[in-house]
Amino acid sequence: MKNRNLFCCLLLVAILVSLAGCQSTYYAVWETLGKEKRHLLKDQIENARDDQVEASEAFKDALTRLKEFNGFEGGDLEKAYNRLSDDFENCQERAGQLEERIEKVERVAQDLFTEWESEIEQIQKREFRTKSHQKLKATKARFARLDRAMNTARARMTPILTTQNDYVLYLKHNLNAQAIGSLKGEVDSIEADIDRLIRDIGHSIKEADDFLKIFQG
Repeated sequence: MKNRNLFCCLLLVAILVSLAGCQSTYYAVWETLGKEKRHLLKDQIENARDDQVEASEAFKDALTRLKEFNGFEGGDLEKAYNRLSDDFENCQERAGQLEERIEKVERVAQDLFTEWESEIEQIQKREFRTKSHQKLKATKARFARLDRAMNTARARMTPILTTQNDYVLYLKHNLNAQAIGSLKGEVDSIEADIDRLIRDIGHSIKEADDFLKIFQG
């Protein structure tokens, strides 16, 4: 019953937001469920961290499949190509999901900081107002580090996806051993790019963990 009620509440959120198309409505509904912007930001950052882990695994799998395909020595070439193409499509989907997630994180963070600044102005005691300003400044600085790390990792995906797309489309029109052999040099380049991407994602995940440790959501 509890899970059913939660589902109904979440469905209500989705319906109201889709009808109103307004971020304030989204926040208002969540507040009725006991979630403030700080809770939503924490949730979105945790989701972004999880999305990055999944994206990292997707690119690792695609690289493994690429190496296997590059070393193809016999069997069903069409089937091997389809598996390779599916892995590359998965990378594109993960990258798209991560981009949307980062946008959500940034939107909620900006709205939270705007609200925070407004509420500080309502504090009459100077000592409290000063401490709140300091906390806000430190939180924004920490978030900026996280935001840069997430966007750096996401940007790293773009050239890899472009190269993957070129690779798959070329093979689609030239699916033979000679074409595979001619692309061996590309594999080393893709591997180096994916290795850098994995490091960037790891750094971004660490920044997310560090932010969550000091952020009271």
